[in-house]
Amino acid sequence: LPLPRSAAVLLPLLLRRGRPHLLLTVRSAQLRRSPGEVCFPGGKSEACDKDEIDTALREAKEEVGLPPEKVEVICRLVPGIDKVNQLVTPVVGFIEDTFQATPNPDEVSEVFFVPLEYFIKPLNYKALSYKNSAGHETLMHCFIYDDQERKKSFKIWGLTAHFAVFLALVVFGERPTFEVDYDLDNLVASAENNFLKLYASVYERKKSNL
Repeated sequence: LPLPRSAAVLLPLLLRRGRPHLLLTVRSAQLRRSPGEVCFPGGKSEACDKDEIDTALREAKEEVGLPPEKVEVICRLVPGIDKVNQLVTPVVGFIEDTFQATPNPDEVSEVFFVPLEYFIKPLNYKALSYKNSAGHETLMHCFIYDDQERKKSFKIWGLTAHFAVFLALVVFGERPTFEVDYDLDNLVASAENNFLKLYASVYERKKSNL
């Protein structure tokens, strides 16, 4: 199989009042791809990156001013495939709760924090049906998070929500209040299985289009 273009995102975790929170960004309105959407810091791999961890850390520094040495990387999660068929690897790392983001306005218009638990026990959730890159009907998580600090609501969906849900399932080991397409007793194995099926079907379609 041809290797797809690859990208990586950083899922920065920090403790606030003893509870794990995730740092998320809002993409700048002038970006060509997905302007104004919520995502994790991240982007395409470059030749200078040794691996996905390097990519995620470099992008987080460029986008929100997070120094790589201030991130304690703990793991990579099962990758996903985005809407332009890029392979995206999520890298999870702890950061200090004192971190003050300095968003690069060309890329990021806002930075905010969501309790990780919101991604298994949301107050405002819906499942959207969509056709994935392989042409299969599938469910996409969509969360609306009301940020008390900023007095505004953020919509978190797509691959960003998919990664946040998986991380919350791994960390809390609890059943979410909504349906997920994992076997919760074998979470990692079923996530890997889902990914491999998606990967194979995307690349079968690519080959047949050549």
